[in-house]
Amino acid sequence: MTLDMLGCIVGLIYIYQEYKASIWLWLTGIIMPVIYMFVYYEAGLYADFGMQIYYTLAAIYGFLYWKFGREKDGEEIPITRYPHRLIFPSLLAFLLIWGALYLILINFTNSNVPVLDSFGNALSFIGLWALAKKYIEQWWIWIVVDIELAGLYLYKEIPFTAGLYAFYAVIAVAGYYKWKRSLPQPLQKASPQPLQKEGSA
Repeated sequence: MTLDMLGCIVGLIYIYQEYKASIWLWLTGIIMPVIYMFVYYEAGLYADFGMQIYYTLAAIYGFLYWKFGREKDGEEIPITRYPHRLIFPSLLAFLLIWGALYLILINFTNSNVPVLDSFGNALSFIGLWALAKKYIEQWWIWIVVDIELAGLYLYKEIPFTAGLYAFYAVIAVAGYYKWKRSLPQPLQKASPQPLQKEGSA
């Protein structure tokens, strides 16, 4: 329960930093998985437990990409829209990861929630990658993930984390509109083209 509360506090810091598009979210994103490794293992959420390793590596990648993957003129990586050409490959990747995680859970663990545990984590793979790329639609991916995981954690009696993810879902909606307001008017509708630099965090 103590780690659940601590993870919740760190998670609130993380979602605020994501809302502000602050590069420091990636450093918080390295600390948070370490805490949740213990929380999820104790709860028997083995896919979530394994995902924390991916989250740690993705946070390192995200930090380096945001820090050094600058535009030619030195501008920081801009917020962009999810390219249409990547929608089908992303969906296919999600289904393959979901299936692989499900098979691992039913064959190598005693998980009693293999479908839900693997679903949320498979979709998180795509969401975290989209966040690293600064695709604004990553917020919609997280809304689905957060609602699903909030229900799962409540069922698994991890109340603080369940509440945190429910709060995440609300912040994800606000985050989408916050990011969108910084975009040029012509590109706020549906263009997949790169957008101008976001306002200061």
